[in-house]
Order: sequence, then C-alpha cells, then structure tokens
Amino acid sequence: MVIESSSAAETVALGQKIGRSLKPRDILALYGTLGAGKTTIIQGIALGLGVKDYVTSPTFILINEYQGKCPFYHVDLYRLNDRTEIEDLGILEYFEKDGVCVIEWAEKMEELLPANVKRIKIASIDEDRRKIDLSWQL
Repeated sequence: MVIESSSAAETVALGQKIGRSLKPRDILALYGTLGAGKTTIIQGIALGLGVKDYVTSPTFILINEYQGKCPFYHVDLYRLNDRTEIEDLGILEYFEKDGVCVIEWAEKMEELLPANVKRIKIASIDEDRRKIDLSWQL
C-alpha cells in the first residue's frame, strides 16, 4: 500500500491511523534516509496508541519506552553498526513483550526481524511530500 503525504501533519495523521490499528506484539520496521520523516510518522503512531508524552528519536539512548493503551517501544539503530551491538542491546527481548515495538533504521537488523514484521518505507519526494510504502493493508 503506497500513500503520498503532502505535509508533516498528513504524515502524523497517517501514523495515528496506523497506531490505532496496532495491537500488542506488533513490530514495525522503518526504512528511510536521514530526514525522510521516520520520527514524524512514529509521533503519529504513538498518538494513535494513546501515548501522552512527546515522542522524540532515541538516537543517543537507543530505546525509549512509553505508556499508552499498551507499552510502546521506540528503537533507533542509527548509531549502531553491527549485529553484535544490536543483539547486545536486547532488542529481540522487546519482540516478546506485550507492547508495540517500532524500529528506526531497521535495515541494520534485517536478518534478525521476525517474519510477521510490518514494514514502513519512507522516501522524500521534495521538502514537504513523502512517499510512504506500507507492507500491509490498513
């Protein structure tokens, strides 16, 4: 399913729709270049899950945990470079928790992702517009 967003507000709204459709143990893998809009769509997903806190990218912390209708785990692999670092972080344990796990820069752990992962690929068209490709139907 490919969607074109014309603004950050539209990307957040799409994220909210995605968030409302998620259930515990759903895993989302996000792909896109720096500045493509991964954090923007994640902020919408968090809103859709009922998260009240402001969601930021956990680039230096690596994993942020939030509470909404279920726990929400936001993982950012930008600063990690190899599979050992990723495994040592304990990300795979989050897949077994009763929450939703969203992973930015998921290509860094592609071979570790479970078969049931939902993929979101975001590409910049221009300064405002984004092409967002979901691997499943909403």
